[in-house]
Amino acid sequence: MNFHAIKAIYLFEMARTWRTLWQSIVSPVISTSLYFVVFGAAIGSRMTEIGGVPYGAFIVPGLIMLSLLTQSISNASFGIYFPRFVGTIYEVLSAPVSHFEIVTAYVGAAATKSIILGLIILATAGLFVPLRIEHPVWMLAFLVLTAVTFSLFGFIIGIWAGNFEQLQFVPMLVVTPLTFLGGSFYSIDMLPPFWQTVSLFNPVVYLVSGFRWSFYGVADVSIGVSLGMTLVFLALCLAITEWIFRTGYRLKN
Repeated sequence: MNFHAIKAIYLFEMARTWRTLWQSIVSPVISTSLYFVVFGAAIGSRMTEIGGVPYGAFIVPGLIMLSLLTQSISNASFGIYFPRFVGTIYEVLSAPVSHFEIVTAYVGAAATKSIILGLIILATAGLFVPLRIEHPVWMLAFLVLTAVTFSLFGFIIGIWAGNFEQLQFVPMLVVTPLTFLGGSFYSIDMLPPFWQTVSLFNPVVYLVSGFRWSFYGVADVSIGVSLGMTLVFLALCLAITEWIFRTGYRLKN
């Protein structure tokens, strides 16, 4: 294992975060805070509790997951796309660094940024609504697992994308709508039976449900199913990444 190479790529990617602190950290926190003000205070005060949890507190896990998913994909996709765009990726590929080490460094940096952002948003949420975390270990486990999984997904998007428009297509037009429709602001038990069944085909439902369970002990699906679906998606992303490096898809041409 070439730890020096992993460290070099990791620190380079983390340095880019500190150079763009407003865009990377401050802007997502402010945007999420507006959700707390609008949904938590203005709308939440007019809504009843959901599963015994005040509405303002109920939406906190969903809002954290929304930021976590979008930022993980964005950080990882841009992190690998930009070296492809300027041509420096060939220097990395020709260096004595394995594919596993390259993926570990890029995905690790993207996941670290997302985890930091998620924890900052969690702390910010405590200023607006009363919070409790019944299962802190599971909360951190879901936070890390989701960040790593979707950073890996973003890494794949960054290799697939042929231009900056494609780079933004999946996060903006696919992931964000799925998150809004994945129970971030409501429980799927509130939906008619038909739409409850349809919602179960949305993978984000399992992420939000498992993460919310770690806070309040309430969930739309069982914790085992949530964890299992997340691990399945992680395994799928790992398989696609392995195929990309084995075939050289969009890397060697």
